[in-house]
Amino acid sequence: MDEDTLAQLAALAAKCADASVWPLSDDALVDCLDTIHQITQTLTAAQSHLIREIDGRGLPVARHASSTPVWLREHLRVSVHAAKRMVELARAVDERPALDAALVAGVVNAEQAAVVAAAIRDLPVDPGLVDRAEAVLIGQAQQFEPAILRKAGERVLAHVAPELADARDAAALRRQEARAWQTRAFQLTRLGDGRVRVTGWLDEVGAATVNAALDPLCAPHRDGDEPRTPAQRRADALVAVCDLATRTEQLPDSGGQRPHVVVTVPFAALREQVEAGTLDTGGRISPAQVRQLACDAQIIPAVLGGDGQVLDLGRTRRLITGPLRRALELRDRGCAFPGCDRPPRWCHGHHIRAWTESGPTSLDNSVLLCGYHHRIIHSGQWTVRLAADGLPEFIPPSHVDPHREPRRNRYHHRT
Repeated sequence: MDEDTLAQLAALAAKCADASVWPLSDDALVDCLDTIHQITQTLTAAQSHLIREIDGRGLPVARHASSTPVWLREHLRVSVHAAKRMVELARAVDERPALDAALVAGVVNAEQAAVVAAAIRDLPVDPGLVDRAEAVLIGQAQQFEPAILRKAGERVLAHVAPELADARDAAALRRQEARAWQTRAFQLTRLGDGRVRVTGWLDEVGAATVNAALDPLCAPHRDGDEPRTPAQRRADALVAVCDLATRTEQLPDSGGQRPHVVVTVPFAALREQVEAGTLDTGGRISPAQVRQLACDAQIIPAVLGGDGQVLDLGRTRRLITGPLRRALELRDRGCAFPGCDRPPRWCHGHHIRAWTESGPTSLDNSVLLCGYHHRIIHSGQWTVRLAADGLPEFIPPSHVDPHREPRRNRYHHRT
């Protein structure tokens, strides 16, 4: 490859680019497209050879780039993703002469070559088997675009070595199932605009179970008057299944009591039907929704700072449960430690004066703390007390604040 050859190539390419195509017949247009596409793949092979040599010599690192893709990104002004694909292709054709020859001849294009390289890379280490699989896929590249060729690559072992395919598929399924189980997740994220985003991952069996539970509730109304979209019906079905679950006796306790939803609203406002309510998650709901929930729920008097319920349980029990737990959740609204955003369901009931030191199980001796901050308090560096207004405040250690000024959690009480 010399400068004269490259100059001639550039001149010919410019001549083709400047040529008028409108006089060409339909067949000639297609023929020209095929020829130029084939030439482009051949030039891609030439580019790959150059990139591989540049990479092998370590020129990018010598020029203070962190890697060859990073150097290509800056030098050719392409995205780092495009640069990575160039380097991967260059390495693939360097390792596989047959694939390189196919790219040079235009039998495969750059995308197909990348698919073939990825497919044979995952095969068992058997040179003869890999060569046969490569030849099969190169042959199929003349019929299939990259997405279909990729599917063929997933099945190529069954074509060239069926005796190994079943065992390999079984091992791949085991790895897939293990990964799916390990990465399972479910999250509810409040967006602050009245919506809560649901995201997550399930394994196949878990997803089948969820589908089995939701499908019976996702059917549209039989009378044909169904204003909800399929996605809305699935959302309603999820809530309905969870609502049904909370009404059973089978769920474990949550914070020492059966699963429940707490709505806080002054009783007078509820009676007058004028004020919004606050859920124990921190979300606010309209008066209409409050009244709807109140239609099928117990009305529990919970007057903050008052004696709506008997809260002093004496010495017979030390667990903060039942009425005391509900009052504690209404007062603290979550972990009371300064800056913590953990909701009530993630919190423990902590005795300010230890039960073992004759501390009573009562509202004025209790505070909600998440597991992490519960351990912090028990380490003895921070101390907690109730202020004159009945809300908890925390005294930091001197290395945090030399003046040891009391601090409060403003997150849960910001509205």
